[in-house]
Amino acid sequence: MHLPQGPTATPTEASPTDRFEDDDYPAYTMGRAAEMIGATPAFLRAVGEAGLITPLRSGGGHRRYSRSQLRVAARARDLVDQGTPVEAACRIVTLEDRLEEALRLNAELRAYLFRPM
Repeated sequence: MHLPQGPTATPTEASPTDRFEDDDYPAYTMGRAAEMIGATPAFLRAVGEAGLITPLRSGGGHRRYSRSQLRVAARARDLVDQGTPVEAACRIVTLEDRLEEALRLNAELRAYLFRPM
C-alpha cells in the first residue's frame, strides 16, 4: 500500500504492480489455478468443500485463488496422488500447518524465556 506524504495524507489503494508480489492476492481463475497445480477444477472444489482453502469470489461469483492457496492445494494434491483420500489429505495438510506454527511459537517462546539477562 502506498502512503502519501503530508498532514492530510490518507492511504491509497495498492498499485496494480504491487499485486504481482502479493502472495495472497486472488489472481487466478479456477481453470488457471487447476492447470498450475496439475489438478482439475473438481479437485479445487473438493479441497474448498473440505475447508482447506477458501477462494475469494469475484463479483460474478467465480472462484479466484491466490498463490499461497495454490501452494496449500498442491500439497494436498501430492498426497492424493499417493493414494490418500481428498478429505484425509486436507486434514493432514491442516495438521502439518498447525504443527509448524506451534513449533515456531515454541521456539520463539524458548528464545524469549532463555535469553541472556
